Amino acid sequence: MYPRHAARLVSVLILFVWLLTACRGALPINTSIKIGAIHDLTGATSVVGIPYAEGMRDYVGWLNAQGGVDGRTVELISADYAYDVDTAKKLYSWMVDQGVVAFMGWGTGDTEALRPRLAVDRIPFMSASYSADLGDIRQFPYNFLVGVTYSEQAMIAMRWALDDWQRAGNAGAPKIALAYHDSPFGESPLRDAEAYADANGIKLLTIRLPNTASDYLPELEQIKAYGADYVIVHTVSSPAAVLLKEAESQGFKPDLKFICLNWCADEAFIQLAGQAAEDVIGAIPFAPPGLRAAGHEDAAAWLAENGASLDEKGLHYTQGWWTMAVMLEGVRRVVNGGQEVSRENLKAALETIQDFNTGGVTAPISFSPTSHTGNHALRLYQVHDGKWKLISDTISSDR
Repeated sequence: MYPRHAARLVSVLILFVWLLTACRGALPINTSIKIGAIHDLTGATSVVGIPYAEGMRDYVGWLNAQGGVDGRTVELISADYAYDVDTAKKLYSWMVDQGVVAFMGWGTGDTEALRPRLAVDRIPFMSASYSADLGDIRQFPYNFLVGVTYSEQAMIAMRWALDDWQRAGNAGAPKIALAYHDSPFGESPLRDAEAYADANGIKLLTIRLPNTASDYLPELEQIKAYGADYVIVHTVSSPAAVLLKEAESQGFKPDLKFICLNWCADEAFIQLAGQAAEDVIGAIPFAPPGLRAAGHEDAAAWLAENGASLDEKGLHYTQGWWTMAVMLEGVRRVVNGGQEVSRENLKAALETIQDFNTGGVTAPISFSPTSHTGNHALRLYQVHDGKWKLISDTISSDR
């Protein structure tokens, strides 16, 4: 009897394994949805990388607490790559092996380095880099940009400077200096900014900010000798604060008006620059939390429940929160359409997003099969009494 029972048990087990294999296409309905992510938590851009990473992570936590995506849990598989491209490549390969259906990157260098693999693996990708080149759908068919590109940020800043110059009763066009971070991130808007300046009669000086410099007095002297009226700053918070503190101490303000783009127009810049931050203008694609747009409410409530605050976490936390929200909106559309959450289905779903409402945190986000650049407009802010204050309506790059 025992051998016969054992034979029956083996037969049942074989049948069970066969059924699992035959029904493999249905299994994902009951499994988690895996999203891969790399963060800069300890590298050169960690001051902004940490809150951005926390925003992405907390959006996933908040969504899962609401029941996930139609009852399915989102599993975030993430790691610190310390702003090192080789490490990013290794982590990407490992996460692909774990079965992720989407990947969240960080910097311009690693995003560009991963381009060939993303195309081969067909993985929808979003990062915190807004280099205009990444929006070229022919070169980056799986990359989706939620933020306004650095090129468009610079164009909007120049457009505002030209209007401001003429409102003050000045003839012609102003002289503008574009001071940029010495990296692929910093260099990314130069070509488009120069073309925009030429087309609008603006004299533009581009000047590199060395990453290892202890001060920027030589660069400020060069800007002064050029006779610039406006300085667009395209770097991260710490070097921007050094630049502005030296501009203040050397008496370059208020004759020069400074405009920071996305990664130096934040709360950390104000804290580091102190009084020198006053009157600096920010071209910011994501509304600072101090404005309390409707799109800040869920994040603020989640943080309050977990012993923190949105004011403490800041602008880049919100940036990470809403970037993950847009990616998972694509996942939601796949699930609600009754499809398998595959990489190709997710890409197709993201391409159906039109006028996605972020509750006023950004301009509405839209993608299509021919454009993965989701946002072309932002508002300008200015530092008053240590806070970013809204000073403009939404301004489009007209691209």
